[in-house]
Amino acid sequence: MVTPLHNLSRYRVLLASGSPRRKELLAMLGVEFTRPEVIDIPETYPSSLPAVDVAEYLAVKKAEAYKSVLAPADLCITADTVVILGGEVLGKPDSEHEARRMLRALSGKTHQVTTGVAVTTIDRMESFTAITEVTFADLTDDEIDFYIARYSSMDKAGAYGIQEWIGCIGISGIEGSFYNVMGLPLHRLYSLLLKF
Repeated sequence: MVTPLHNLSRYRVLLASGSPRRKELLAMLGVEFTRPEVIDIPETYPSSLPAVDVAEYLAVKKAEAYKSVLAPADLCITADTVVILGGEVLGKPDSEHEARRMLRALSGKTHQVTTGVAVTTIDRMESFTAITEVTFADLTDDEIDFYIARYSSMDKAGAYGIQEWIGCIGISGIEGSFYNVMGLPLHRLYSLLLKF
């Protein structure tokens, strides 16, 4: 049976991300892909950039770094996810103390998760931002400590993974794509890949 994304058969699809979640999510679309050697790109952005534009800015920045090594038949997917609370961008925490601070700040509030995605070939780049609203119930210190002790919060924007224990017990509402919060908005990405 021919996959709906049969148009991608002319490309070597590259997922330029070290995230195991993005690898799992892209595989769910039925896309065959490889992961290129990681190019270390500083996740910095202009302080004047609106918070809602940060993820796409970083995804495009990553795409531009990989573009110089693409072959004519390569199609490269890059992405970045950030959590925004009250206009503040919450990236990945650099310590357990920072993870605890982030989760306490998110407790009982609604925040935005934005994922920027760029799809790049040697002669074309398309990018977009997906936004999901996530509401946390009030979290106790014991719940936060339990999560940090047993799960890896250091490699996740906002210090949490929606698919993990904290998402099960703490998230009381979500508006938008669940997969976006995991790190790759699959519906939007699928729609874009159909155009290549």
